Amino acid sequence: MQKLSAAKKGETGRIVFIDGDTRFLSRIASIGLIIGSVVEVIQNQKGRPLLVYCRDTMIAINRSECEKIMMEVTVNEQYDYRAAGSAQLGKVDAV
Repeated sequence: MQKLSAAKKGETGRIVFIDGDTRFLSRIASIGLIIGSVVEVIQNQKGRPLLVYCRDTMIAINRSECEKIMMEVTVNEQYDYRAAGSAQLGKVDAV
């Protein structure tokens, strides 16, 4: 487990913990970053915002916010981004 700010370019991981007040948690959730979300680090340059890819969206997060997000690095995980963070509602068949 590591802070999102420590992730290297190209690393993929799952968010396991988000620290902060209610306002911060609400804002982070509104952009799609919740516990269980899979993120891929696109860019992590010192002194610049972190650029991540999550749920078919590229998101820039400032460094101080990245310090509050913990992720578990995964290796070549096959993951359905559409289902990230959603409750298991049962099997859905294509129509």
